[in-house]
Amino acid sequence: MPVSPAMPPMAHTDEDSSRSIPLLPGERTMARRMKFGVVNACTLASLMLGMLAIFLAMQGEVRVAALCLIACVAFDGLDGALARRLGVASPFGAQMDSLADMCSFGLAAPVVVYASLAGSVSTAAAAVACALVAACAAIRLARFNVSPKDGRFFCGVPTTMAAAVLAVTVAIGLPVPGAVLVAGVALLAFAMVSSFPYAKLARLVKLPPWLWLAPVIGALVDIRLTFALIVVGYLVSGPVLWLRQRRTA
Repeated sequence: MPVSPAMPPMAHTDEDSSRSIPLLPGERTMARRMKFGVVNACTLASLMLGMLAIFLAMQGEVRVAALCLIACVAFDGLDGALARRLGVASPFGAQMDSLADMCSFGLAAPVVVYASLAGSVSTAAAAVACALVAACAAIRLARFNVSPKDGRFFCGVPTTMAAAVLAVTVAIGLPVPGAVLVAGVALLAFAMVSSFPYAKLARLVKLPPWLWLAPVIGALVDIRLTFALIVVGYLVSGPVLWLRQRRTA
């Protein structure tokens, strides 16, 4: 049998390299590149603040670390808003945002929570609950990236919201037993990967102004209790909306 000669490896040409996908689609002017840089700087700021939160938590500065996480949430919202407003939204930016979210909200947040639980619950219980947050955050972010987007509701609690709840809980020192906190952390983790619909912030801000009076007044009286009631109400809203949709379907 004649043996055909091995095909030589194909060399990369300049034409192949010129077909690479640009990080910023569309017109590549200096002004757009600067806007693109500003947006991604916000994303990197969120990531760096997440790293700082981890370092602070390792040194026992859990409340300062929690404040860094709250700043992460602010920068996470800012980069998306700026990208849309400046017209520089891109697939690269979306992937950067997702990776930064995993670092800040999927890793830094549970590390801060774990440090805050030290001494109040068993190490194993705290580790399992916080590991659940990391695992569910990864699943939530991956599912979000490949799922069709709904303009009205999130499918499950978003990682940003979950991290904000955990950060504020640590920052204000919610006065509940450690076992309750561990259970709450685990519940929040499972809520991220649930199929319950949760209203987006854009829908919440459109609520009648008088509905905001109750939490505002409550925060002035007892901010910790008011925060706990708001979190419980938001978590319960998912199953309630899910049951309502099933009945009307």
